[in-house]
Amino acid sequence: MIDINIVIIEDEKPAARSLERKLEKLGYTSNAKLTSVEEAIEWFGSNKEPDLIFLDIQLSDGLSFEIFEQVKINSSIIFTTAYDEYALRAFKLNSIDYLLKPIQQDELNAAVEKYVQNKQAFFGFNEQLSMFTQFMSNNTVEYKERFAVKIGTQIKIILVADIMCFYSENKASYIKTYDNRNYLIDYTLEEVERLLCPNTFFRINRKFITALSAIEEIHTYSNSRLKINLIDFQDDELIVSREKVNDFKKWIEK
Repeated sequence: MIDINIVIIEDEKPAARSLERKLEKLGYTSNAKLTSVEEAIEWFGSNKEPDLIFLDIQLSDGLSFEIFEQVKINSSIIFTTAYDEYALRAFKLNSIDYLLKPIQQDELNAAVEKYVQNKQAFFGFNEQLSMFTQFMSNNTVEYKERFAVKIGTQIKIILVADIMCFYSENKASYIKTYDNRNYLIDYTLEEVERLLCPNTFFRINRKFITALSAIEEIHTYSNSRLKINLIDFQDDELIVSREKVNDFKKWIEK
């Protein structure tokens, strides 16, 4: 049996006592008993919301719906009333069930069980969501922000933000920066592709990976392909291969 913080809002003392006895048979007790709209508004304004409210609709100073016009309440509600004319309005709130007076024990049992099942399903979902969120945070992909390149006896750091493209030539891979410098790197283009943020870089063919910010012009080309011009970079081989054209178009529109 799960612990449930229960509040009863009922202006008829005999009805409130009867409901309490029936709840006690199920192993539950109420944490508060309120008798009017005014008292309920004041109570909810200064107390933590309960898990479950048993709520009579017609109270001595008005309809209990007036409570929700004054105070935001997220608790689950089981309505208890001698009238069924407010059923539709009741179910627009966080209603679990709608019990007509005099309340029968079996109907109360079923209503409480419905609440328990809903609550267990809710917490089960949130536990899975929490685990998934934790998994995602622990497995967030960290894309490369810099490359270390060797220039003679010197090691130079190249920031990814300064790179306009990666390319392969004579079985080697290179970086080309915006200041028109080329650097040999110890990676294949396949490895580089996995290390880069896919929103920023795109492999247009087997020889080139380009930065989005480096693209100056895009032209249609033969065989349903595209040709791109990079800033201050002239090469007739900057062709988006036909099988990559659709993905390339989606990439530039993200």
